Amino acid sequence: MSGTTAVAPRGKLREALDYLLWFYTPFKRMSASDIYELVSTNAYSGQGLYLNLGYWKTARTIDEACVAMAMLVAETAGIGPDTDVVDVGFGFGDQDMLWVERLNARHITGLNITPSQVKLARERVATRGLSDRITLLEASATRMPLPDASCDRVVGVECAFHFDTREDFFREAFRVLRPGGRLVLADVIRAHPDPRPFRRRVQDFNWRFFEQKYAVPSANADTRESYAAKLTATGFAGARVDSIRHEVYPGLHHHMATDPAMLKRFHPLARLPYKLTLRFDADAVYSAYDYVLAVAEKPR
Repeated sequence: MSGTTAVAPRGKLREALDYLLWFYTPFKRMSASDIYELVSTNAYSGQGLYLNLGYWKTARTIDEACVAMAMLVAETAGIGPDTDVVDVGFGFGDQDMLWVERLNARHITGLNITPSQVKLARERVATRGLSDRITLLEASATRMPLPDASCDRVVGVECAFHFDTREDFFREAFRVLRPGGRLVLADVIRAHPDPRPFRRRVQDFNWRFFEQKYAVPSANADTRESYAAKLTATGFAGARVDSIRHEVYPGLHHHMATDPAMLKRFHPLARLPYKLTLRFDADAVYSAYDYVLAVAEKPR
């Protein structure tokens, strides 16, 4: 399933107004759930409803890159036939269906706070005949409705920067993991400050814009070092926070510039900022952001 949801004429006007107020004025702050309700099924990918930026190490299309990111997280986590998985921020369920069908995950419990995503994801899972293997809940990653020590893996694909706070989520992940369980996240964090004053001011401005427009709590402005320190303080062992930004942002930027169909999937008012960024190189556009693969284990 791809494309956009049908919207009644009056709904289209409201949708356009919401985009205009949210992205182009300082007057409308939105929660993460509100943002994803507005974005709806205007997904990055064409063949599914993935919303991640993609892992571009070998991918040549956005669909390949989105699947590659989901598989990178799953393979790093060691998802397989003997694993019970909690997937936080599951979007429209694409990655959960992928992990059951390709990796034969024993069971996946998904948590998501956006009602329309949960509803459509449940329908898609049922259509694929996977409802006995995938349970999707409308629930918060910082208040998981799950028992202690009830899963083997907690994973998240590009969502933890929204959590209020990321540190609260770490505590919940630690609680629901069984001893020896693993946490794996693909996540967006702050880049290290540029030593050049002007570039550093640009980084600061862009990060503040990111916080304000994309519902990112200020407490989540982590660097790789503070991210790892928070995992360790929670009780996790062997925390690694590895940058994969060079396999994410340049590939995405190039693809946006060379595949007109990708931007056409966005609402017209959402296309303009992306088109403006294409006048600059990826290093300049994404200078404020790192993109990391974070891994840690609950001690046995």
